[in-house]
Amino acid sequence: MPQISERGLQMPASPIRKLAPLSDAAKACGVKVYHLNIGQPDLPSPQVALDAIRNIDRTTLEYSPSDGFRFYRENLVKYYAKFDIHLLPEEIIVTAGGSEAVLYAFMACLNPGDEIIVPEPAYANYMAFAVSAGAVIKTIPTSIDTGFKLPEIEKFEELINPRTKGILICNPNNPTGYVYTAEEMEQIRLLVKKHNLYLFSDEVYREFIYSDAPYISACHLKEIEENVVLIDSVSKRYSECGIRIGCLITKNKKLHDTVMKFCQARLSPPLIGQIAANASLQENGAYMQGNFDEYKSRRDFLIDRLNKIPGVYSPQPEGAFYTLASLPVEDTDKFCAWCLSDFRYENQTVFMAPASGFYVTPGLGKNEVRIAYVLNKEDLNNALIVLEKALEEYNRKE
Repeated sequence: MPQISERGLQMPASPIRKLAPLSDAAKACGVKVYHLNIGQPDLPSPQVALDAIRNIDRTTLEYSPSDGFRFYRENLVKYYAKFDIHLLPEEIIVTAGGSEAVLYAFMACLNPGDEIIVPEPAYANYMAFAVSAGAVIKTIPTSIDTGFKLPEIEKFEELINPRTKGILICNPNNPTGYVYTAEEMEQIRLLVKKHNLYLFSDEVYREFIYSDAPYISACHLKEIEENVVLIDSVSKRYSECGIRIGCLITKNKKLHDTVMKFCQARLSPPLIGQIAANASLQENGAYMQGNFDEYKSRRDFLIDRLNKIPGVYSPQPEGAFYTLASLPVEDTDKFCAWCLSDFRYENQTVFMAPASGFYVTPGLGKNEVRIAYVLNKEDLNNALIVLEKALEEYNRKE
């Protein structure tokens, strides 16, 4: 039998999706499964986007330009200006979701063996994209005990060597919901400037910041404008995960032109997705405000209920729609699998993402789970009842 590539063998399984076969088997038996594992918003997409898709009057569904339709990029310029991010259409490349933007950024900026520094826990697919590009992730551990704040700058300096080419952040953060402070962003800016690094900044959750702290984009940081690679997506803010539209933003002309080579090789981003995403930019603000209010309400409800379950702890996330919670079990990989395969409460169970898959350092996150609060509060409440019952039974069994 032919051998599988080393890259394929190194590619990590998704902690978000790897238990899906157990969930599917449970549902096939008529079990109600509450999905807290994946950041798939349950809120409706903007009506203007749905109408735009229904009213497509093209007779041919053609290729778009490799960097995306100019009319969409021009409207994105107006969108970003609302956040004090000032761009030209030529500095925006439309991608097939934020995932493609991360992958192309890595492939354009990093050679095999090059290193990037990433605070952990981190979005698990960053590790997969690094493997795809042949890059190496070096992690800065953060702790649930401090609410996942960044460590002192000296910890970063200890990791920097001639192979270090960049720092990757997600702000607001997936999976923790943490929002970086002005002081932390300044600390990162100084590191990037001092060592001439790339700063990859995933900012897909910018609309969902629940504290009074100002939103600080990597694009706001002075004197490193050509080092910044901004990653974005419409998936979360407009509940449009399936249209696969994101973008990569850079003021670095050489990097832009390099990324475009990869974009040309894959031909074009999705046509219908761009039509929907462009229409979404026309929503009047009420849509986003409604989503914001709903997620904030869910967050408050979830964190209050979680911390009332014996042995469970979650800090209060300040952004996105995730939290990382510690559970009174030794191994959440085993516990989450057991919930799907063996546990039922009133013919219901719960699907969570074991947090170990969001860490690179072995042993970290073994008693933590990521919970996405993308269910309505009635379902969230039911899911938490099931979780509490599951913990009681599991610990009796142990």
